[in-house]
Parts: sequence; C-alpha cells; structure tokens
Amino acid sequence: MSRLRTQPFADLSVDHVAIYVNDIAASTEWLVSGYGMAVYATAAPDDDTATARSAGVGGNNIRLVLTEPLRGEHPGARYVEKHGDGVADIALRVPDAAAAFEEAVRRGARPLSEPAGHDGVVIATIAGFGDVAHSFVQRPDGASEQALPGLRPVAGAGADPEIGLYEMDHFAVCVEAGQLDPTIAFYEQVLDFDMIFTERIIVGAQAMDSKVVQNASGSVTLTILEPDTSQSPGQIDEFLRNHNGAGIQHIAFATNDIVQAVGAMTGNGVEFLATPDTYYTMLTERLELARHSIADLRRLGLLADEDQDGQLFQIFAKSVHPRNTFFLEIIERVGARTFGSGNIKALYEAVELQRHKEEARA
Repeated sequence: MSRLRTQPFADLSVDHVAIYVNDIAASTEWLVSGYGMAVYATAAPDDDTATARSAGVGGNNIRLVLTEPLRGEHPGARYVEKHGDGVADIALRVPDAAAAFEEAVRRGARPLSEPAGHDGVVIATIAGFGDVAHSFVQRPDGASEQALPGLRPVAGAGADPEIGLYEMDHFAVCVEAGQLDPTIAFYEQVLDFDMIFTERIIVGAQAMDSKVVQNASGSVTLTILEPDTSQSPGQIDEFLRNHNGAGIQHIAFATNDIVQAVGAMTGNGVEFLATPDTYYTMLTERLELARHSIADLRRLGLLADEDQDGQLFQIFAKSVHPRNTFFLEIIERVGARTFGSGNIKALYEAVELQRHKEEARA
C-alpha cells in the first residue's frame, strides 16, 4: 500500500477558504481597499443561467474564494440566509484527494461530495463542524495554485507589499456548549491533528474554554472556543446566537511587520479594537519585547505575548458584519509557534469592551 494511502494527511495545508457573501462587490472592496489584497481570479462572464458569482481574492499564500449566490437553489443562498456572510469551506490541499476522502470517511467523517475532477483539479468534500465543510483539493504538478473550477487566474495580480499579509495563520471556531471535546476528537481521529494548547478564560462573570488543534507540519491551526453556559452569557454565546450555530468567528492573517501593516490598514480605513492603556503598563512587567516598542504597540493598540519558542504580536479588527459575527485578526510571529497565556484573555476582554460600547449606543 502506498504512503499516500496509509498517510493521506501527512502533507496537509490550506488550499483556499470559500466564503459565501451577500454582496461580492462590497466584500471584494472591503478586502482589497482595506487589507491590501488583490483579485487574483475571476469567474467566466455571467449569463442568464448562472446560479452564483465568484471571485478569488488574496495574495501570496492567502486565497479566499468569495461567492454570491444569485438563485435560491444555490447552496450559498441557504447558508447566507441562515448565517449571513461567512466561511463555508476550509479547503485542504492534499497529494491524493480520493485517498484522503476515503480515509476520512472510513474514520467517521460525513461525506458531502465524492471525488471529482475539474480542469485537472480533483476535489472531494466532507463535513466539518456546523455548516463548515472541508474539501480535499489535489492539484496536478505545475498547476497554478490560484486556479479552481469556474475561476480564471488574473495575470499580474499581487497584494499590497506595504501591508504584506502572506498566509492564514489560524482560524477561530465557536462551537456550542458540550461540543468542544467532540470537535477536538474529530480533528484528532479523522485528520491526524494534535491538540497543542488549552486554556480556560474567565472574564468577570463570564467563562469560556479554548483548545487549539494543529496538523503535524503546523500549516493548519484551529482555535476552538466553547462557552461555559453555567456563567453569564458572553461574546461566544452571542456569536452562536447571531450566527445560528457553530462557525468561524475569525481568520488570522500573518504579516512579517505588524506595526507597518496595521499602520497602513488604519490609513486605509480599517478599524481595530481598542486596548485599555493599563494593558501596556502591565506588559512592561511581564515581557521584554523582542521587537517593536511599547510606544508603537500602544499607538496602534497591538497586543504582545510569548510561548516557549518566542513572541507574537496580534490585533483584532472590528467586525463589519451586519450580525457582528465574523471578523479578521492580524498576527506577527517572532519565533512563537502556539499562543501565549495572556493574549486570548486580553483579546476576549477587548471584544467584550467593544460589545458593551455598542450595546450602550443602541
């Protein structure tokens, strides 16, 4: 038996992320003008029979496929009606899509679509969590990483180098109470992920549990969050209510210089969550920064933390979603491979502060 069939997930990586949207023009503009991404692929010209309109947006190793359903029979129409704009598929690159699909189903995954070839690309899909799927994508040698069925690469498209977002660092997933451990087990048992981090976060009368799973190469990371319903409701409860179930709360994009990137994005009109000034007073007591200055972090509202391998810097953008669910994160890693002990709580507190401000204005 070949190595691909005995270890079909050994070389797993993110191929692209499929996002259903209500307005593809507005969503494209949000990512291009705010985050410095580019339209790298477009769909064939519309015709009267088209059920959806799609475009590839991103740059470097970031590939987001935005799809606006045009007709009720398109699966995106049901998704958008239930959840609003959001991630529908974290597609995973594999050497052999058929072998990956067969093994995942054998291990208990629910099949959604059998392996099928399209323009040389083989795709098969299983269910993940909530209404989020995982497609296995197999590309022929030498094929463009930007090509997908129905999409044509745009020559010369490139992301803004001043912002320099280069890959998807991790995905944050909110699941219902009681579903954290079963979701972790799914990734461990079906896709050969390992749990690399766990934390219980308590903020006032609220509490949540967080566990992180990652594949062997570290190329796919999911932070999975579950509310503690014995405590007061908080942002995870709010996400689950407004999103109508489990889903992707945010995607984190990596940059090599977060000070430059966030400064440029702020100039583009992107709004980020505020961080209390006391955070920076306490930061000097717990960290000796490997790069950047406290002044720059304070000026931009950036957070800093560390693990056993190094430091990381991160910030959340304010959600522009009508339901205040999906949003984006920017992160820079300076050696750190996981997550520190302070920032998840600090980020949680920042989101809570913003949530209460919005409730007070309502």
